[in-house]
Amino acid sequence: MANSYANQECFQSNDDLPMVLLHRLPSFNSPLKDILQPHFHLLDPADSPEPASSFLSCHAKSVRALICIYNTPLSAETLNLLPSLELIVATTAGVEHIDLEECRCRGIIMTNASTAFAEDAADHAVALLIDVCRRISTADRFVRAGLWPVKRDCPLGFKVGRKRVGIVGLGRIGLEVGKRLEAFGCSIAYNSRKKKPSVPFSYHATVLDLAEDSDALILCCSLTEQTHHIINKDVLEALGKEGVIINVGRGALIDEKVLVQFLLTGDTGGAGLDVFENEPDVPRELELDNVVLSPHRAIFASESLEALHQLVFTNLKAFFSNKPLQSVFQIE
Repeated sequence: MANSYANQECFQSNDDLPMVLLHRLPSFNSPLKDILQPHFHLLDPADSPEPASSFLSCHAKSVRALICIYNTPLSAETLNLLPSLELIVATTAGVEHIDLEECRCRGIIMTNASTAFAEDAADHAVALLIDVCRRISTADRFVRAGLWPVKRDCPLGFKVGRKRVGIVGLGRIGLEVGKRLEAFGCSIAYNSRKKKPSVPFSYHATVLDLAEDSDALILCCSLTEQTHHIINKDVLEALGKEGVIINVGRGALIDEKVLVQFLLTGDTGGAGLDVFENEPDVPRELELDNVVLSPHRAIFASESLEALHQLVFTNLKAFFSNKPLQSVFQIE
């Protein structure tokens, strides 16, 4: 994979490579290191025997760019050890693990991975919706258990086409979800921080209003203090007994205990969940026929990882060349 980057215009002088800090937990290994090594002087505190704080104080005061690997916490305390920092390149779509207030106060620019992951996350969200509605996983278990010759009738699902689908968070992923479901003849509405004038979908100012007007909700938003448990008892009641909830955002967007109770009592029609509140621990009560589970894999495909590596490389190269960045995250 690294060879594809070697053929591009890059910084050739080993004596004058731009310095980039890798911010990762020791357990988080990434092929990015091998890909970027020929083009940038990489500082990696996780490889040093020194404590991270002393390493940063001694070696990283002049660092202007940092790559935050996966969801490694990046606190104000760590950022304060980097007085020259201008750019954070996040390798995730969500950035709740980064102290956004500190970044905003200091004017630090941030890019995330949403453009690299949007299409695959949208595919996964739509696949979960189809699976829950058409009971595909249930039918698979039915056949594998040898029940077809015995019971004959597998539990019926219900159609996806022409459903009213509400999208919570109309960023790049949410937009891709909407495009796909339009092809099914679904009626699309959304809730987001702000109304988007150029979008043809109906806007709802609150998630509660959106739920009242939807047959299914698909969660694509970031996790913040404002969106924590945004799917609660009131929202699930508004969605109704036949309503379906799909989550490819973050687990804590949903009050998981409340959702479990609604599913067990039949007050929610079904759920497709890629993320959970206490990953990798998943409540056993969610192992129901009308629930489809996946292990936080919505964004991951071999093509999306290649796209991520290309995006990180492109943004670092652009930053040190004073050119426009891609996938800039708007810190509000």
